[in-house]
Amino acid sequence: MSNDIKNRMGDPSGIVKSDLPKGSESNKSNMPPMGPRRGGGPRHGMPGEKPKNIKATIVKLLKYIGKSKYQLIALIVIMLITTGLSLIGPALQGAAINVIYDIVDHKDGAFDKLITVLVIMAVVYVFSSLFTWMQGVLSAKVSQSTVYTLRKDLFKKISYLPIRYTDTHAHGDLMSRMTNDVDNISMTISQSITSLISSVLTLVGSFVLIIWYSRNCLVMAVVSVCTIPLTIFATMLLSKHMSKYFVARQRTLGELNGQVEEMVTGYKTVMAYGRERIECEKFAGVSSNLRKVGIKAAIWGGIMGPVMNFINNLNYLLVVAVGALFVSTGALLPGGIQSIIQYSKQFSMPISQLANEYTAILTAVAGAERVFEVLETPDEIDEGKTHISNSDIKGDLEFENIDFSYVPDKQVLFDFNLSVKAGQKIAIVGATGSGKTTVVNLLTRFYDQDSGTIKLDGIDIRDIPKEELRSNIAIVLQDTVLFSDTIDANIRYGNTDATEEEVIAAAKTANAHSFIKYLPEGYKTVLAESGSNLSQGQRQLLSIARAVLADPKILILDEATSSVDTRTEMKIQSAMFALMKGRTSLIIAHRLSTIIDADVIVVVKDGRVVESGSHDELLEKDGEYSKLYKNQFAGIAT
Repeated sequence: MSNDIKNRMGDPSGIVKSDLPKGSESNKSNMPPMGPRRGGGPRHGMPGEKPKNIKATIVKLLKYIGKSKYQLIALIVIMLITTGLSLIGPALQGAAINVIYDIVDHKDGAFDKLITVLVIMAVVYVFSSLFTWMQGVLSAKVSQSTVYTLRKDLFKKISYLPIRYTDTHAHGDLMSRMTNDVDNISMTISQSITSLISSVLTLVGSFVLIIWYSRNCLVMAVVSVCTIPLTIFATMLLSKHMSKYFVARQRTLGELNGQVEEMVTGYKTVMAYGRERIECEKFAGVSSNLRKVGIKAAIWGGIMGPVMNFINNLNYLLVVAVGALFVSTGALLPGGIQSIIQYSKQFSMPISQLANEYTAILTAVAGAERVFEVLETPDEIDEGKTHISNSDIKGDLEFENIDFSYVPDKQVLFDFNLSVKAGQKIAIVGATGSGKTTVVNLLTRFYDQDSGTIKLDGIDIRDIPKEELRSNIAIVLQDTVLFSDTIDANIRYGNTDATEEEVIAAAKTANAHSFIKYLPEGYKTVLAESGSNLSQGQRQLLSIARAVLADPKILILDEATSSVDTRTEMKIQSAMFALMKGRTSLIIAHRLSTIIDADVIVVVKDGRVVESGSHDELLEKDGEYSKLYKNQFAGIAT
């Protein structure tokens, strides 16, 4: 049972449903191409060497940012004020220098004028600091609001993704998109959104002021901006090399996360088979790749800053050298050249900022592209318009001429036919890979058949809304899924509106009450992850209690007792008999002892129904069922 099923928000009953065939139910020829079930190297959905469409991704991201429009407007207003104050500073510095020269020349009122300029400078700097702080606060709010909405939409999308998608994408990679990629987007928005806007404002404002101060010698204006083409060229050249490494780093990080998740969830198996060293070597290989690509990304990212600093210093040198000539001729005052130097720095600073932040922006865009790739994946197709209610359902099922393939040219079911009357117990048996669990996947519409029809009470299940169909089906699986919550909450997962008395009654019906009452907190006992603080049998009894409380019309038991001992099996069998009363039941089993009393036993071989009948009838035929039975109980080779 895969974790992607247990969070499917479209199922109001909260009943845990089946997934793709497990290893005991299907061989590789029956399966779609899959990444590791819990992590491992991502097989699909990862970006290439560079984002496929940076422009489109940025536009989508801006739409999310725009949802915080009032905060964004306030942020822009504050940035206008902050930028204006920053542009006033150099002018005041130039004025102060000129006043100092007036003091040296003993001009009247020069000292008072200097005091006035200094007071104004102090006020400007104080307010500049205040508005800069407010800018940071608003920027953080816009960032967190954007990421909150993005993460909420992503989680909702994952909850409604088709089973086929989650079965063919590494779970660790999906987790990486939810965590690492979204975090990168958050950091970039909070740190870069103000830089992007204020850079444009500063660029325009400083250029205008450079022209103003150089109005008597426009050569100074040309000299002040002459290094800008060099800045742009250096940025483009370095960015070309940087992009592939930062995207590759995100891809490798997703792969690493997947492998860690796979290792943690499967650590008992790893230890049992003595594979620790091999797994460590595999991790070391991926980690080494991440280290190598991370170093290359850091090297190219680190080059950007020093290159920009060199260009800025070159610009400063040129402005000072040429400006000194104009000061010596009297075309410029010393304060004027000081202001031009400062505005020249402010003019090149936005380009330098964008260059220095390019790596973070590129990482965020690559992550955003991966997030939007999931968000734009089509939801489950649900065209059902025929509504049904629990009280109206009888439970008659009809499989008519079903053909199905998980992947093209690898058919799993061939002209599959099965008729189930309301209240009947139908057992489906067959060798591993015969297609038994595929029948469950089609009945629950986790997949849709290629051809043929499945009917519930004469209604094609494709005409029934999936939510209504699944709310009337409960499945008890071999691999029980429990949540890190109280026992009471886990049982209520099948019916959240149930009373305490109904929960206890369901537990008693499932033979679970007898062990629950001896737990430290009883029904309020909090389970460890996946219920690991309970035995396999106890977890199975809780899943049966959950199904009892859900009160479904159709019950599916998929290898529900194959992982427990004989004594526990008897308790589970007793609970299942109580659960099956009055319900249409499909039983998938390897242990033939559990289905001897079934109304009809259907034998599936290579995706086809080859035999059907009661236990005694099938033994008399001495066919496939007889071979399975003798092989299991008499030890006779087939």
